[in-house]
Amino acid sequence: MTGPSGGRPPHPRVIAFVESPVQLLNVLEWARASATGDALTVVVLSPTDPMSRGQLRRMAELARDEGFTVRWQDARGGAGAPLRTVRELAPLLRKAGRIVIGDPFSRYVQLLLTLVGTKELTVVDDGTATMEFIGQIARGERLVRWHRRGGSRGPRELVLAPVTAAARRRLTPSGERPVEVFTSMPVEDVPDGITVTPNRFEWTRATFGPPRVHEGADMVGTSLVETGVVDADQYLAAVTALARTHNATRYFAHRRESADKLHRLHTATGLEIVRPDLPLELIARRGPVGSTILSFPSTVVHTLPLALAGTGVRVAVCDIAPEWLKSSASPRAQGFLSGVTTTARDVHRLPKMASPA
Repeated sequence: MTGPSGGRPPHPRVIAFVESPVQLLNVLEWARASATGDALTVVVLSPTDPMSRGQLRRMAELARDEGFTVRWQDARGGAGAPLRTVRELAPLLRKAGRIVIGDPFSRYVQLLLTLVGTKELTVVDDGTATMEFIGQIARGERLVRWHRRGGSRGPRELVLAPVTAAARRRLTPSGERPVEVFTSMPVEDVPDGITVTPNRFEWTRATFGPPRVHEGADMVGTSLVETGVVDADQYLAAVTALARTHNATRYFAHRRESADKLHRLHTATGLEIVRPDLPLELIARRGPVGSTILSFPSTVVHTLPLALAGTGVRVAVCDIAPEWLKSSASPRAQGFLSGVTTTARDVHRLPKMASPA
């Protein structure tokens, strides 16, 4: 796929690899903040689930409207797709002066980083995982998502261990290899050599809204059940209690939430289930939106106050009670989720709920 001019720049100065709609949104925010101009090629490493693909296609349209080149790569279309993708992208990587990535934990991105050499790197948000990424780089730890258990590694992890180790070295700053992190997340103990640039969602606010605000509450869904962190029955009971208490009418589903779970939620609560076609920051900014947005600990408790600044919409967050966690959840889960809430700015913290189930 090409930009509006119909041609692809022969020597793109910046290449961005994205695998989710939020990553692409934050690449557009970075491009505005850094005044990149049109010297940006966005490579979409397409996921397989339909919700993510649909939102990414909508975000790709917005990127083209901004004058950027978008290349759609079916990177997961069969066993030979990864090697074919790496081979096709190698020439672009060699010509780029800066590489922008949205998920340093992605095995696909880690594989591509082995071809980067000493090029300048920018990491944009893929959610709250940015907080964990910076901490792991600072401590010299291997890159592991916070919700994964830290025990023994399986055969796949052992095979990919050299790739992950090489990617970590390239993401660790040095004198000849600067690293920028463009983030709306609160980050602490940033290691020397990493430059943190704040993401204030200026492009979002300039492009969408302000929204029409109505009485009542909207609720933001989470994929904590799907990632094996929170028990499904506990989550259902918590959503039911929150919706009743705050007069919520709509539930904005996370793109990874299962259809069966959403059906259970609708049946138990009467909430209108909304499958957004864009990241929630854009949906809320476009409106209409409730005067209160209810959320569990997630990325949106950091991003929505920025995207909705000046609208009067209140973002309220409900903590995850320890007893809601599954016995198989990572030992780091409770501490990480608590940190997501306590570091959020400009949000209202709801009273802690006892186990509702």
